[in-house]
Amino acid sequence: MLLDQIKKTNDIKNISPKDYAALAAEIREFLVNKISVTGGHLGSNLGAVELTMALHLALNLPEDKIIWDVGHQSYTHKLLTGRRDGFETLRKYGGMSGFPKRKESDCDCFDTGHSSTSISAGLGMVHARDIRGGDYTVVSVIGDGSLTGGMAYEALNNAALLETNFIIILNDNNMSISGNVGGVSTYLNNIRTSNAYLDVKDGIYYAIRNTKYGEPVVAGIRRAKNSLKQLVIPGMMFEDMGITYLGPVDGHDTNALIRVIGEAKRRKNAVMIHVITKKGKGYAPAEKHPARFHGAEPFDVETGVPKKKKMKANYTDVFSTVMIKMGQRNEKIVAVTAAMPDGTGLKRFSHAYPERFFDVGIAEQHAVTFAAGLAAGGLKPVVAVYSSFLQRAYDQILHDVCIQNLPVIFAIDRAGLVGSDGETHQGIFDLSYLSSIPNMHILAPKNKWELSDMMKFAEGFESPIAIRYPRGEAYDGLAAWRAPVEYGKAEMIYEEEGIALFAVGSMVKTAEGVRDGLKKEGIPCSLINARFVKPVDEEMIRRLGNGHKLLVTMEENVASGGFGERVRDCVENAGLSLRVLSVAIPDEYVEHGNVELLKQEIGIDEASVLRRVKEVWNRQ
Repeated sequence: MLLDQIKKTNDIKNISPKDYAALAAEIREFLVNKISVTGGHLGSNLGAVELTMALHLALNLPEDKIIWDVGHQSYTHKLLTGRRDGFETLRKYGGMSGFPKRKESDCDCFDTGHSSTSISAGLGMVHARDIRGGDYTVVSVIGDGSLTGGMAYEALNNAALLETNFIIILNDNNMSISGNVGGVSTYLNNIRTSNAYLDVKDGIYYAIRNTKYGEPVVAGIRRAKNSLKQLVIPGMMFEDMGITYLGPVDGHDTNALIRVIGEAKRRKNAVMIHVITKKGKGYAPAEKHPARFHGAEPFDVETGVPKKKKMKANYTDVFSTVMIKMGQRNEKIVAVTAAMPDGTGLKRFSHAYPERFFDVGIAEQHAVTFAAGLAAGGLKPVVAVYSSFLQRAYDQILHDVCIQNLPVIFAIDRAGLVGSDGETHQGIFDLSYLSSIPNMHILAPKNKWELSDMMKFAEGFESPIAIRYPRGEAYDGLAAWRAPVEYGKAEMIYEEEGIALFAVGSMVKTAEGVRDGLKKEGIPCSLINARFVKPVDEEMIRRLGNGHKLLVTMEENVASGGFGERVRDCVENAGLSLRVLSVAIPDEYVEHGNVELLKQEIGIDEASVLRRVKEVWNRQ
């Protein structure tokens, strides 16, 4: 196998050009087989195989630098830099990350995980290179989905001023996670399908090359081709900004890509290479269902069908159903997503109420301020977003929603630990950053029914409100406890004395198990479902001060600025003789791995909490 010849960085340069297509096929087969076992980002990687090969052939790594936007398309890059064995532990705890990681390889020059960042990072590295007298090449690879993010244009605006080499590769597959939307997508589609330009360019070059003075004339045309592009491609937005545009180029033609990268390296300014690729290329199920294979669970290679059959509804499913019902009874309900109608559960709403559904692309900042405008205009917007991505819009939440006290509902999915995607995707900061904002109200459901009830409560609430819920199967326990949601009120589930477990959202289930363990040893224990993280139920805390000696707060959020700190402040302000034990995620980034294993490692699983509670209780 050709792939066997690649054991370290730059070994690909020993492969004959006639074998590039065969190598690409081997890489795709390798990725499909490995990801079918471990799970991971398959579609984006299959689409970027030849592009990655061309970069490794045209550049000299690790001296030259490649910054991958988001980074979930870096599997081939990892394979070509000697990390083949790492795919056995891809995205597992202690194993190889699914994203670029500087600590993994000197060929990973910048850690990424969120979108629209690569041009900014690359521009910074270009200036660092020039200030320090370096002469290496810097390449930022960004997808057309990421190009809908405003940060990319902030960076392009600065890059246009460069008088030194900087290469930006636009990997255009007309997809982010779901299909792209908006003006940028339309603009790129126009370029993509501009056969007039492609035919004129190819036809002229072919005809003139075969004449006596063909090559010099072709060289002259190349110098003038910006004018040609201005004539037949509408807008030429990047050229108008001052960035040299090369393309479109077939993203699955390795030799063509090598040539255009070589041409870009000779420029003394910012250059954008527009590369057309197909997400899921070479694997029929991924080509047919690119969104499903964006982040794939383990699957059967022959059929593409997930190995683990979905049984119970997850919280996203519950949210999806509630949104349909809310939309039916309330015409003011509108839904906003940032390029994730499938992942957030809004796909059904988009079909049922297309005029009240808005996909703004990968633009969380815009999504939040847009929702503020919808609310100011008399509507009831629901912004459905993953916890990790919402933090990108902190200022917009603070400034545009909360200062005006606008009734925007934030449905925060994937809150808490999410597992295999690691540090950049764990939703473990939302309680902290949202709690810091005046006028913000935060709830977390203990089970699937409470999520429904909280959404209904939020529908009639006239201030900013966030409901955060975890990834995965929706808990269906404690079904008998379904008291109406009252503003700022916690829910007493079991009331005894001694120890009080005061749990938030997903940790209520864990607290149930801890309580059972304490009861087996004859230790009395109350269990309270916090419901509201902000405002904290101070009346409940004062109530717990009578008859309890130890108050244990439990949350799937970092300790700093979280629920535990707010409860501790309430206890101190009320002058209660009540010891507070805070069970939370340590103030550190949590790497990738199985969620249950991660909980054990950081000490928030049932066994760890039970042990800690008993230790503190026995010292009373």
